[in-house]
Amino acid sequence: MKPRIPTKKIYVGDVAVGGDAPISVQSMTYSDTHNIEATVAQINRLHFAGADMVRVAVPDMQDALALQAIKSQISLPLIADIHYNYKLALEAAKWVDCIRLNPGNIGEKYRIKEIVKACQERNLPIRIGVNAGSLEKEFDQKYGATAEGMVASAEYNIKFLEDLGFTDIKISLKASDVDRTVDAYRLLRPKNAYPFHLGVTEAGTIFHATIKSAIGLGALLLDGIGDTMRISITGELEEEIKVGKAILKDSGRIKEGLNIISCPTCGRIEADLVTAVAEVERRTAHIKTPMDVSVMGCVVNAIGEAKHADVAIAYGKGAGLVMLRGEVVARLPEKELVDRFVLEVEKFAKENA
Repeated sequence: MKPRIPTKKIYVGDVAVGGDAPISVQSMTYSDTHNIEATVAQINRLHFAGADMVRVAVPDMQDALALQAIKSQISLPLIADIHYNYKLALEAAKWVDCIRLNPGNIGEKYRIKEIVKACQERNLPIRIGVNAGSLEKEFDQKYGATAEGMVASAEYNIKFLEDLGFTDIKISLKASDVDRTVDAYRLLRPKNAYPFHLGVTEAGTIFHATIKSAIGLGALLLDGIGDTMRISITGELEEEIKVGKAILKDSGRIKEGLNIISCPTCGRIEADLVTAVAEVERRTAHIKTPMDVSVMGCVVNAIGEAKHADVAIAYGKGAGLVMLRGEVVARLPEKELVDRFVLEVEKFAKENA
């Protein structure tokens, strides 16, 4: 894994993005934003799921006018998602912590100047959100919906904001496929030091979105690219946060919670491994201390993997071992192994917190 590429640090509310700040995970509500009760309820769900910030759609003035009441009832930093009507951004800027713009559909540049002025007055950052499907006409005609077109749009709009004296910028370059998304971020990264918001847009259901995001965002994170991210899922809000945190953990960008190593199902397994691993996941989900644990189902793989884990179960026929950093701490019947394993995991977490 490459070192994370240094970027400018900006703040979305009290959450730092870029620089040495942790990579943040965010999501977006799907309620009508002017339905204040429903929107606050969804934001609170995201808060408890572990989101670092939240974005809301602002398609009309009724939604923009609801932002004051929403902001007063939540603890997460609030981002307004603006398309087409720049006056919505001017109203939103009074209450939110960041404005997200798609330059391809805002229109005349005087409108962006007005938005910049409003953001400068409140020290709000702006996310330049470039989407392959809605590039400005000049870039679409010259490049088509390509990574090169996305980068050209981003560079043009970055310079426009810089010429206005505005540099509290973060950037996203999203397409609905992995190739263009990854290519665009890789092309733009050497050209500036602004923080990047990662995401594959319109990624589909949880199955497809997880795969696309794991490939695309995982590749970028391993390259050292990325400061904040959203997993776009057609589904429940909490799943976006869950998948995002998992990608960060399994890419090595955060060290938190259990890395569970378990066998693939095969004919050598001598225990009900599927049930055991599901129980281990459920009973250890609260643990934040980073550790490697192993739940192995046969003698072929069990001891070897267990030696390298902090805590491990090595199943045999009807019985097995619980091991702590390669040392056997218990030999027990199969039905008692998970209980002892969880006990050892909690003890290890407490001692190494």
